[in-house]
This record gives sequence, structure tokens and C-alpha cells, in this order.
Amino acid sequence: MTATCVKRAFKYRFYPSDVQAAELSRTFGCVRKVYNLALAARTEAWARQERVNYNQTSALLTAWKKTEELAFLGEVSSVPLQQTLRHLQTAFTHFFAKRAGYLRFKSRKRSRRSAEYTTSGFRFRDGRLTLAKMSDPLDMVWSRPLPEGAKPSTVTVPQDSAGRWFVSLLCEDPSIQPLPATDAVVGVDVGLDHLLTLSTGEKVANPRHERRDRVRLAKAQRELSRKAKGDGANRRKARRKVAKIHAGIADRRRDMLHKLTTRLVRDNQTLVIEDLTVRNMVKSRSLARAISDAAWAEFRNMLEYKAAWYGREVIAVDRFFPSSKLCSHCGAIANAMPLHVRTWTCACGTTHDRDVNAAQNLLAAGLAVTVCGAGVRPQRSTPGGQSATKQETPRHKP
Repeated sequence: MTATCVKRAFKYRFYPSDVQAAELSRTFGCVRKVYNLALAARTEAWARQERVNYNQTSALLTAWKKTEELAFLGEVSSVPLQQTLRHLQTAFTHFFAKRAGYLRFKSRKRSRRSAEYTTSGFRFRDGRLTLAKMSDPLDMVWSRPLPEGAKPSTVTVPQDSAGRWFVSLLCEDPSIQPLPATDAVVGVDVGLDHLLTLSTGEKVANPRHERRDRVRLAKAQRELSRKAKGDGANRRKARRKVAKIHAGIADRRRDMLHKLTTRLVRDNQTLVIEDLTVRNMVKSRSLARAISDAAWAEFRNMLEYKAAWYGREVIAVDRFFPSSKLCSHCGAIANAMPLHVRTWTCACGTTHDRDVNAAQNLLAAGLAVTVCGAGVRPQRSTPGGQSATKQETPRHKP
């Protein structure tokens, strides 16, 4: 049995020349234009109860390039244009499978600016990356080395709202292998007072990244609100200043979550978490900012894909499981547990730390699911009539 090599994206910052920046900006615009044209064509066909596939939109792209109005599409590399049609096809596949809603058109101001190149659209030699339609390689900051002998299969070039340029290289990483099995298991309860509370009693402080820059951010947003509406230079500068503060907050948050999830996955064979609907929770006006800053959904996403990388297991317990109100000692359930109650005493005489008790209950429920052999879908056979979901680790092909 040989494990398949994991593909991993390595992201680096680069500083384009004026010529390169202009070429990439044109490419971003053409990618957005092609996406919107293809989406409009498929939407019209959908209204006629017809389906248009990737091959048909590719033929449309060829025809568009021959028109006088859209001749500029032929001035940029065709690879990112074809890739956006493939992404559109994938999105429609998800829509027809009822895994996503209907697609939206891309906006010039709000949509992500990016272009994706496959192997025919770039050259990577001796650590130097040159994109199609460019004569000089990109001035990249190699903040970490690529795997030895790595050959990128896909290159994605995004520009974020703060104006920073990045390049993401998708490569096979042979260093990612399943870790030695361990008997360690842990329940993880997320919160706001503490970002994480583990069933071992360990608590991870909530760094509250957004709160650190709240004064600076509020000032920058007030300055932006005073600028004249439109696309003037002063408004663009003010908008860029706000975006840079947001980008700094996001970078710190992501760095902390990467370090935290990597440690948890390396130290534990099984991790039990709660299946929270963060999308609904952020609708609360009083808690939306704090929940968004805690990034519970991003934490779970990192935990799950790293567990799949390293042969670990993540179990998500149903959100209706009364982890906070359930006594981990005798199994009794308290009648009410307001958020301001951080410690409570059960009728059996056991005094609980609310968060530690919740993590221990999550661990017990998750282990019960493992023993009972529950599948991916919620099962109504777990203790207390609650359900749990098991995140299965993908098996490697021989």
C-alpha cells in the first residue's frame, strides 16, 4: 500500500513591474468579462430549458474573440479564460446537484481579482516563474522553500483588496504523510471568552485580533465615508487604507489558527468538535463581530483538511447536543444555562467549569459515535437522543 501524494498550494507574495501589473489587470478584466458572458449565455439557455456545457462556452469564446467589440479578449493569455469557463462548469455541476444556489455575475469592484494558469500558461525553471504574455519572471519573495523537485501543476495569481499581489503554486508535497497513530483523543469546545477549551482542561486565549485594531479601523472607515461617492482617486486611497487594516487582521488570525490546528492534529488521533452553524450565529447583532473575529468556521476547515493529510479523525457532534447543560459526572441535564453562567454545580454536588464540562461531554459523545460505528450522516442513536456526525478520513488508493 503506497499513499498518494497530497497536492498542496504554496502561496508567495510578489512585486510586479508596471508592465506586468498592467498585463495582469487586463487579464483579470477579461476573465471577469468571459465569466459574465458565459453565465449570461447559460442563463438564457436555462430559461429555454436547455443546458450549455463547457465545450459550447469554449466555442462561444472563440466566436467572441472574432468580433470587433470583444477582440480585446485575444490580447491576453487564453489559458485563464479557458480556466474560468471550467470553473463555471464546476459551479453549474454543484447547482444541478443542489449543493449550491444559482450563480451570480462578477462585479468589477467587489469580485475577487484573480487568474489561473495551467502548465501551458507559465514557465517555471530554476526557481523563476514566468507567466504567458510576459517576457520577464515575477519578482517573488520566497518566504519558504517548495518541496524538492516540485513542479507546479497550476499557478493562481490573485490581487487582494489591499492591493497586494500573490502567486499560489499547486504542487505535490511528498512530505505530507500519515503520522504515527496515537491513543490521544480530545474534545474541543469553541467560545468567545476563550477561543478553545480542551477536554484536558487547557484553555486557549482568544486573541481578539479585530479588537486590537478597532480604533484604527474605525478612523479609516470614517475617513472613507467622508469621501465623495464614485471612483475618484481619494476614495480609492481611503478604501485601500481600510482594506490594508482588514488584511493585517486576517493575516494574524490565519497565522494563529494554522499554528493551533497543526498542534492539535499532531498531538491527537481523534478530535471531537461541535457542528455549529456559524452562518446563522453571525446574524445575532450583539455577537456577530465577536464570532466573525473568532473564525470558528475557518478553524474547523483547517482542522479537517489537516486531519485528512496526517491520518487523523475529526468527529462533529450535532449542534443540539446539550454539551454545556449536561453533567459530565452523573449525566443529569440542567434546566437552563445562560451565557453569563461560567461555573455551575449539579445536583450531584459536582461543580463544573462550563467550557471544560462542554469539551468533556463532546469528547464522550464523539467516542460513543466511534464505538457505535456511526456514519457520515447524523444518527439519532447517540446518548441522550442527540446526533453526531463523523468526518471520515479519505482513504489512500493503493
